Amino acid sequence: MSPELILPVLIPLTAGALSLSLWRSVRYQRLLAVLANGLLLWSGIWLLMSTTEHGFITMQMGSWPAPFSIVFVSDVLAAIMIVLTGIIGLAIAIYSLASTPRGHEKFGYYPLMHLLLAGVAGSFLTGDIFNLFVWFEVMLLASFALLTLGGERAQMEGAIKYVTLNLFSSAIFLSAVGLLYGMVGTLNMADIAQKVSQVEDTGMITVVAMMFMVSFGIKAAAFPLFFWLPASYHTPQVAVSALFAGLLTKVGVYALFRMFTLIFNQDVEYTHNILLWAATLTMLTGVLGAAAQFEFRRILSFHIVSQIGYMMLGLALYTPLAIIGGVFYIMHHIIVKTNLFLVSGFTYRLLGSYELKDLGGVYKYRPLLAILFLIPALSLAGIPPLSGFFAKFVIIRAALEAEAYLVTFVALLVGLLTLYSMIKIWAEVFWKKIPDHVQNTEELKGKLNEKHAWAYYVPMVGLAICTLIIGLYGQPIYELAEMSAKQLMNPQLYIEAVLGGDQP
Repeated sequence: MSPELILPVLIPLTAGALSLSLWRSVRYQRLLAVLANGLLLWSGIWLLMSTTEHGFITMQMGSWPAPFSIVFVSDVLAAIMIVLTGIIGLAIAIYSLASTPRGHEKFGYYPLMHLLLAGVAGSFLTGDIFNLFVWFEVMLLASFALLTLGGERAQMEGAIKYVTLNLFSSAIFLSAVGLLYGMVGTLNMADIAQKVSQVEDTGMITVVAMMFMVSFGIKAAAFPLFFWLPASYHTPQVAVSALFAGLLTKVGVYALFRMFTLIFNQDVEYTHNILLWAATLTMLTGVLGAAAQFEFRRILSFHIVSQIGYMMLGLALYTPLAIIGGVFYIMHHIIVKTNLFLVSGFTYRLLGSYELKDLGGVYKYRPLLAILFLIPALSLAGIPPLSGFFAKFVIIRAALEAEAYLVTFVALLVGLLTLYSMIKIWAEVFWKKIPDHVQNTEELKGKLNEKHAWAYYVPMVGLAICTLIIGLYGQPIYELAEMSAKQLMNPQLYIEAVLGGDQP
């Protein structure tokens, strides 16, 4: 029995139920959110320590042996993702204390946040492909409700696009699961990986692989079906935007890494070449979309798309170094992108707008906030010695070793255009003077009492410190990514851990 394996799912589910029972007390819901997400982070660290010690941790529900039981599995990649989920969950819970309107809190904000985190954790830990679909739907339900809290017109328009395309993705996913089950007669991912090579109709396996690629590609916001993300992520409250930006698309990326290293690795020349082109176009279209925007959160939303391309590139190249780079990039990006959204929310609180033309003067009056923007912004652009530089360096080196010179050129170009977008935000929001037509500048100039300002600054400072640690002390992070890559590149280890009963 390994309690650390199930706690990352049980903690947010229990917290969500308790939060519902405290429906009339917003104060206790807030305290519970911070406490529960702190426990989620603690359980993730415990799980990561156990996983790095033992290699794999498995749990069969109901004492049924695999592949007949529902299995939870943690390898190093899954454990890393759980730790990141805890970090982001705790940061958002603290930030929400000051940023979330009371009306949203009264109508289920905190229970929905816990439900979303439970869906994310379940997706990372499940070893059953149908249960992966179930956890995806838990996330979809919670995220749709969070997206529509407040009921503003822009939110409704964004939510319709978000849900429509994600339901389409879910339909493809479920169809692919059905076809795969019909061919191999099992839903356990380790058992599927063992049996899929025995299927005579290899063409049908490739078709199913493409269905999974499209489904997870939509959820990851990859080219060409990414347009739902920049149409929706800038519409809800900023804490919700930051939570989505940090975690939701990474679940799709994680699923791609899991499926196309464990199960669909027979026809790499075909499947991963498609992933390579998708990654390249995702990088390019995302960064060009960001360059054309002049609204703070829309710029950041398009950059989620472009950065997803780097993560997919690590998988598409399918070499040990590339996988290391992809995993490293996921760790860096979750921290950095969440923090940038949090900074955008605080500038909105100070000046009342996300439009760059209506912003300015932040560096003069709020130098700490300007620094807290610069750290993740320069990291996102890949400026040394921050985390983004080392993540991009590993991926670009892997691309050069694979002689993918066109992709390397695109990756470097996207880095330059990302820097352009960050400079644009810096010049408009932080460096220029406050526009003459902006009247509400009292808070920016520090003339109002800010009793809740700490709840804005604590998560931003914490995430900025994480970015600096990943960059300045990156060796332990690289070693974790290397351990993860070794497991991903040797799927037989996963199969033996699940089906062989090798439990600590």
